[in-house]
Amino acid sequence: MATSDQLLVVIDPVARRTDGESVRIAKDVLGAGAATKVCLPEEPAEFARAVERRGSRRLVVVGDDRTLLRTVALLHHRRELAGCALGVVPVGGTLALARSLGVPCGAVAAARAVLDGAERRLDLLVDESDGVVLGALRIPPLNGVPEILPGGPAGRGGQGGPGGPAGARGVWGAAAGGPGNHPWLRTCQTLVRTLATRPPRVTVPQHGGPASARLRVEVDGRTLVDLDQPVTTVSVTPGHAGAAEVEVRPVSLDGEVNTLRALGGRVTVSGPDFRYRADAVVTGPVRTRTWTVREGAWGLTLPR
Repeated sequence: MATSDQLLVVIDPVARRTDGESVRIAKDVLGAGAATKVCLPEEPAEFARAVERRGSRRLVVVGDDRTLLRTVALLHHRRELAGCALGVVPVGGTLALARSLGVPCGAVAAARAVLDGAERRLDLLVDESDGVVLGALRIPPLNGVPEILPGGPAGRGGQGGPGGPAGARGVWGAAAGGPGNHPWLRTCQTLVRTLATRPPRVTVPQHGGPASARLRVEVDGRTLVDLDQPVTTVSVTPGHAGAAEVEVRPVSLDGEVNTLRALGGRVTVSGPDFRYRADAVVTGPVRTRTWTVREGAWGLTLPR
């Protein structure tokens, strides 16, 4: 990159608060290598305005993975990704996404990459609601949270509720003379207290155990796994040349794990309510979601 380029450096407020020293170093390195205009937004609206008004300056953001996601999503919604080569200096607590994309995580190295690196066009996953995925998405188990059936504390109203010990005393103690005069009444109260303090019953699915989900995964219209086969995880990653890499781990009945893999430009997951983690954000629950690969949709400046 020629040092005559002009940069707009937008610094996320969280980065300034969490690691001011790294922010200062990044500003110094970038300022020494190119003409820079620094913007210090305090809220998302100011951040968006700074990005929108960058003009001919090349955009550089200083922040963590959420800052990177916010920037790419904003440019995508404005349909400006094609003409923007984004520079990133990762600063903050969550930097796994930037690291996975090849961005150096040290302030000096990342700033030098912005100045001396080259643009690389990367694929993007876009869903039907116009959400974007830069690195990878993963669908965690559907049944990971134990289900509490009626009969546990939640089903009885808990301590002090109408079905708990206090409630039991109110009902059973209504007999004249109190429990001291009726041994059978005291026995009933003891039984109620014992039942009320038992741990909740947990349902375990008959197929696949508690860490499985029943989902249909389709790749380019072909069913990779259907609802009759429980799975433990589903992952989708932007690959190369417009194809996403899809991996599904079905539940194994014989102890062996056979991962199903496929490549495709369109991935649809459907089934009972499920959540998914896209980059650093958890979304859901949803019942169906389709992701389409946009080949070379966005540009990131990386070391040569």
